[in-house]
Amino acid sequence: MPPRDPRRADRVGEAVREEVAAFLARDVKDPRIQGLVTVTAVEMTRDLRHAKVFVSVMGSATERAATFDGLKSTASHLRSRVGKALQLQFAPEIAFRIDESVARAAHIETLLAGLREPPPPADDTKDDRDG
Repeated sequence: MPPRDPRRADRVGEAVREEVAAFLARDVKDPRIQGLVTVTAVEMTRDLRHAKVFVSVMGSATERAATFDGLKSTASHLRSRVGKALQLQFAPEIAFRIDESVARAAHIETLLAGLREPPPPADDTKDDRDG
């Protein structure tokens, strides 16, 4: 039996990421999925039976919670869609995970923007310590 391609899981993961992102951009009908949902990465097991889909959701905490509930409920539909689209022997079981990297990056960017702002003008009063 020939050895398996060690990069196949990465290639299939990227194809799963593209398929899930396309579904979320065009075909999702669950009203709980709201706000900006970005598929950031997919980790596949070597046997291609399980996929961890990392998503970033921008919005309030309640919107994020509702969106994750909606994503969990669409996982079985996505599983069959991905299996058909990629013509896999076994459709991978999909589990959604939070990816906070986008939110963290936005927070760091606002902190850096605050550092770039010029300091307020200095007070011109003379310090009494000079005597």
